[in-house]
Amino acid sequence: MIGLVSATAAGRRARDRLAAAWPEATRVYDTGDGNGGGTVRDAVARAFAECDRLVCFLATGATVRLIAPLLGDKASDPGVVCVDEAQQYAVALLGGHAGGANDLAHAVAEALPGCRPVVTTATDAAGVPGLDTLGLPVEGAVAAVSRAILDGEPVRLVQHAVLPLPALPPNVTEATDNDAESDDGGYTLLVTDRALPPGGPGGRAGRTAVLRPPTLVVGVGASRGAPADEITGLVEQALADAGLSPRSVAELATVEAKADEPGIVEAARRLGVPVRTHSADALAAVPVPHPSDAPLAAVGTPSVAEAAALLSCGEGAELVVPKRKSAPGGRPAMATCAVARRRPRGRLALVGLGPGARDLLTPRAREELRRASVVVGLDQYVDQVRDLLRPGTRVLESGLGAEEERARTAVAEARAGRAVALIGSGDAGVYAMASPALAEASGDIDVVGVPGVTAALAAAALLGAPLGHDHVSISLSDLHTPWEVIERRVRAAAESDLVVTFYNPRSRGRHWQLPKALALLAEHRAPGTPVGVVRNASRPGERVTVTTLGELDPEAVDMMTVVTVGNTATRTVAGRMVTPRGYRWQEGP
Repeated sequence: MIGLVSATAAGRRARDRLAAAWPEATRVYDTGDGNGGGTVRDAVARAFAECDRLVCFLATGATVRLIAPLLGDKASDPGVVCVDEAQQYAVALLGGHAGGANDLAHAVAEALPGCRPVVTTATDAAGVPGLDTLGLPVEGAVAAVSRAILDGEPVRLVQHAVLPLPALPPNVTEATDNDAESDDGGYTLLVTDRALPPGGPGGRAGRTAVLRPPTLVVGVGASRGAPADEITGLVEQALADAGLSPRSVAELATVEAKADEPGIVEAARRLGVPVRTHSADALAAVPVPHPSDAPLAAVGTPSVAEAAALLSCGEGAELVVPKRKSAPGGRPAMATCAVARRRPRGRLALVGLGPGARDLLTPRAREELRRASVVVGLDQYVDQVRDLLRPGTRVLESGLGAEEERARTAVAEARAGRAVALIGSGDAGVYAMASPALAEASGDIDVVGVPGVTAALAAAALLGAPLGHDHVSISLSDLHTPWEVIERRVRAAAESDLVVTFYNPRSRGRHWQLPKALALLAEHRAPGTPVGVVRNASRPGERVTVTTLGELDPEAVDMMTVVTVGNTATRTVAGRMVTPRGYRWQEGP
């Protein structure tokens, strides 16, 4: 919940604007404004205690004095953002990362017209991902290693499992375990699910930060009424004996029949992880090294602990701790557990950059570009967004005609465990890179699609409303599709009276296809049918022309152009193309 506190009329107006924009996420704390509120100090104190984030429409100095007596520690204090009287700035004052104040400052600035976020956290200002923003538990010398990264000092990155991390600066270089344990005074960022000795690797605890990947799943079997202490103790001892960190446990897994077993539920709560369940039939189909008749008779599967751990980890799982029983002493064991390690999965984001204008690049696309450690794309598209990439991003660019090669490269990088953004213009799924990439990819990587504004939509917005009714996009390039197929599709669109947008309408080597396609449409549409021609939509040199089917000059069209041909109902109104939606009220009396 986000607490909102204000002290002036202008502050209350801005406060109310946020409350209206985020009604389910905010709580207004009234002050002495005639509505029965208390003092500003009381309101801040209550909001600080009750909310996980706080927006104060107060001066930063006043807010500092009000929250100073309330400060506890970095892990528990809420994020605090200050907004000035004129709503020009949203200042992340406290808890930039841990409290979420940096993100909140950006969100407040978006919600208040003319407001700008002010974020002074060093990593954010330098464009470097903070170690505490990666979504992983982090421990050790976090501050020291973060400072070394920012200062450009050499930092070794040792990954026992390659994770899809965002780009790190060039001074962070991949290394091996032997490098991590060397006593050369350097810094290390270690990604591991292994437990570490008290002094850290090589006795270098003061120079090593550790990221804990969620690679472990603990399968648990339990008799009815098994105590939570017995289950928790068994899990903790199994992890300790195997040299594994509890902070890398992603979940406890068990059979559906034990979903509500109090001891398992409580053990999961103590470990801070969810419980995942599987049907007995699904578990029975998992090959395990230690099947047993007891669980088969009790719940219908020869294995619960081992099978549940392996099944939860998915393809490529490794059983790192075979089934073991609890040892309560003086009575039979009531719990079993096993630990499996999941194979880390790389991440491939298919990012549409839109038609070219920076303000038509979606916020989600920006986020994915910042999240990637590897960017793959056509050289001219990489140039459009190079300034948005984090320092240290590896860029793999190539020229026209290498689409399949780029798709294979992006998938291979993701399979190596990296965070990859495969970029293209418009929308990645429309005449772009999503199709060849997904044809190459399999289920061993995570794939995220990021929609973009297509050339057809950008052109339509410039032309008016030509796509107001049913429409179709057709590429006239016969590089990948035989002309006979293209012609059949154009003819079908003409006969069904669809608005048609032509992509790739004409090039130096393909000059006859557009006239042929227009002739096919002309068999079913009048010469006066409106046609829109848009070149370089949203880019420098943009040109917009509204003409007719009979007057269109194909010589004015090239590969940078989108041609939209209206249907029989499309009209030109005040120089704009308009295709009615067909409502009855438009038919007139």
